[in-house]
Amino acid sequence: MNIINIENLTKTFGDRVILSDVSLGINEHDKIGIIGVNGTGKTTLLRMIAGIEEADSGNIIMMNNVTVSMLPQVPVFKKNETIICYVSKGGIKGDSWDKESEAKTILTRLGIGDFSQDINTLSGGQKKRVALARTLINPTDILIMDEPTNHLDNDMTEWLEEYLKKYRGVLIMVTHDRYFLDSVTNKIVEIDNKKLYSYNANYSGYLELKCQREDMEAATERKRKSILRNELKWVMRGARARSTKQKARLNRYEEMKAIRGIEEKQQIELESVYTRLGNKTIEVNNITKAYGEKHIINDFSYIFTKGINVGIVGNNGCGKTTFLDIISGSHEPDGGYVEIGDTVKIGYFTQEIKNMNPEERVIDYVRDIAEFLPTKTGKISASKMLERFLFTSDMQYTRIEKLSGGEKRRLYLLSILMKAPNILILDEPTNDLDISTLTVLEDYIDGFDGIVITVSHDRYFLDRVVDRILAFDGHGNINQYEGGYTDYRNKISGTLEPVNESKEVKVKTEKSQERKRKLSYNEKREYETIDEEIAELESKIEDIEKGIAEKSSDYSELNRLMEEKAELESELEKKMDRWVYLNELVEEIEG
Repeated sequence: MNIINIENLTKTFGDRVILSDVSLGINEHDKIGIIGVNGTGKTTLLRMIAGIEEADSGNIIMMNNVTVSMLPQVPVFKKNETIICYVSKGGIKGDSWDKESEAKTILTRLGIGDFSQDINTLSGGQKKRVALARTLINPTDILIMDEPTNHLDNDMTEWLEEYLKKYRGVLIMVTHDRYFLDSVTNKIVEIDNKKLYSYNANYSGYLELKCQREDMEAATERKRKSILRNELKWVMRGARARSTKQKARLNRYEEMKAIRGIEEKQQIELESVYTRLGNKTIEVNNITKAYGEKHIINDFSYIFTKGINVGIVGNNGCGKTTFLDIISGSHEPDGGYVEIGDTVKIGYFTQEIKNMNPEERVIDYVRDIAEFLPTKTGKISASKMLERFLFTSDMQYTRIEKLSGGEKRRLYLLSILMKAPNILILDEPTNDLDISTLTVLEDYIDGFDGIVITVSHDRYFLDRVVDRILAFDGHGNINQYEGGYTDYRNKISGTLEPVNESKEVKVKTEKSQERKRKLSYNEKREYETIDEEIAELESKIEDIEKGIAEKSSDYSELNRLMEEKAELESELEKKMDRWVYLNELVEEIEG
């Protein structure tokens, strides 16, 4: 049953078009994940569906008597309101259960214990969890969630995942947690180049279906270019006469030339450039840290060795960020000490964006760090680096305050990487970064010769980039586990045999070199003659079209000519496909 119809929706901000004439049908029991690069309009689409924001044109038609609730990315609260009062107001009037009891149960599950505390005294992450609790106790038909897993630790994320899998209404959410998308959703909607692409699959299925779609688009584009090249050859030979047919063909060439081909998708690219790292890195010696009676770290020692990427996990409030602050040198431990090698250059990507002036232009923010960045292949300018991080030339000269939250995070990440660190410390790097940026960050880490230390609740990210887990138990103890997050979970659940933790595991894969392809004798002969064969077929089709014009009153002859023309056009299409294949093969060999 259709619940929501989005028809011909367009939305702009100033001169910037976010969504252009998009349509989408949302059905009963759909659990939709909306994905796309930061700044493409994901949050805007959620707000329009929720009725918070209006489109410039188009309609959103919703079934009668449908109830909607939304978890915003940045919730706003009234002054002097307690947590329990705010959350319990989320339930619809007339519900039979004890709303306050339900609120306390969910708040406890989300790590909020002091129910009478003033909301405005909470941290940003705690506020988000309070807003999530209010959203979950409200039994609506349509649940809209903007980044629900941000500020949740791994246990909370897994709990929410199970909760939403059992949810019977329509779920529409924006999240960059790929395991979460895979487990919860049954439809992916991608915003790409102002358009919506819908896939009836979870995240893994979406990747396969998107690959098929792009392959089909690429094949169509190759054929268009093939036809265009042949038309160009004909134009360059010159028309023998300016007949109606010749003019029609020239018009066809101009029309095909005007057709926009597949737009090359911008991909974020950044070479792993870093400052040389000596043998001595970061050594943690018997450090302790407590806040009052709460012990964060108890007598912990560790040496961060080159070639090992470390992931740090634990419940919210257990001291993960404090630990990062201590090893980075920005905080002092209560006891023990941290030694940092002379060659160490730390890049610290914090949860809060630091030193970003909203009035400053994007290009100036990056130039303040470096006008040029040395890479393995030469120097690259600040402007070019911004282009690689999807900041177009127009965006580079806009003020930072006009960027979306995700775009600011992407710019902040670029500023950290541009300093060429050899030890990269990442505190919740997956918050507010889109999947494309995360994928490139993961590839960057693959080629990074330094050390990466990351706190993250993103299970996919941890599985992808780390070799070892340091797990906080909440009582000041830190335990070590080899492998990624899934290995760690299997280990603590008893499904894996213990691994010798003193043994450092580093798996490297090498691509086998393929033998260089050569043209066979027959392919070489075909390549040398195929242009003439295509020209001959085009000439025959042209002659038949003249005959059709002359025999317009002779139906028997006309039918024969039409059939012959169809056969020749089919043969021409096959020749053109073959022409594309042979030319690409030659280019590959010569390249």
